[in-house]
Amino acid sequence: MIKIVTVEREYGCGGSEIAQRLAQLLGWKLWDHQLTEEIARLANCSQAAVEQREERTDPLYYRLFKSFLRGSYEGSINAHKLNLVDSENILKMTERVVQHAAGKGEAVIVGRGSQLFLKDRTDTFRVFLYAPRENKVRRLLSRGKSEREAWELVDTVDRERAGFIEKYFHVAWPDRAVYHVMINTAVGDETVVQTIQNFMKSFDSKISNSNVSAP
Repeated sequence: MIKIVTVEREYGCGGSEIAQRLAQLLGWKLWDHQLTEEIARLANCSQAAVEQREERTDPLYYRLFKSFLRGSYEGSINAHKLNLVDSENILKMTERVVQHAAGKGEAVIVGRGSQLFLKDRTDTFRVFLYAPRENKVRRLLSRGKSEREAWELVDTVDRERAGFIEKYFHVAWPDRAVYHVMINTAVGDETVVQTIQNFMKSFDSKISNSNVSAP
């Protein structure tokens, strides 16, 4: 039986809103911004610092700074005190929080590599959401973004997410084989939510039939 839904998404396609609506209808816990809050608590840093490193690799200047700091005399004698908020540390904490959420069940988890952390769980239903660029830009404009900012974010955020997945999980983004369903959100948020629920029911039915027919 499905106990977890992971929602990976292209930036601007409405993934967070759709995940929130799905969680409300299922009566499950939504792990989106709360996931960031929990990571920040574990890292003992601000949410803003986590948001700057989530689902992306560290920029070159930051990697160089980190290498220099850890290689310096002061860094070597205080290595245990160097609690840098970098992508690798955020990734480790993210896995802890995702696995904790999955262990409790009845969870809708948004992005952060959750679909790959949980890809071997048979009680997890994995969704990928996408949309045409024009639709994503229109959605961002409705949120108050300028047209220039919207076009730029649509391109850059997904490049960062792809780089993050490729570096840390060694697969292409999106890794189509890992998802149970991929949906174009241009059909409308409510239609997407209903489609996900329909697929979940079919998936649960398939699992139940498999268990019954198994010797």
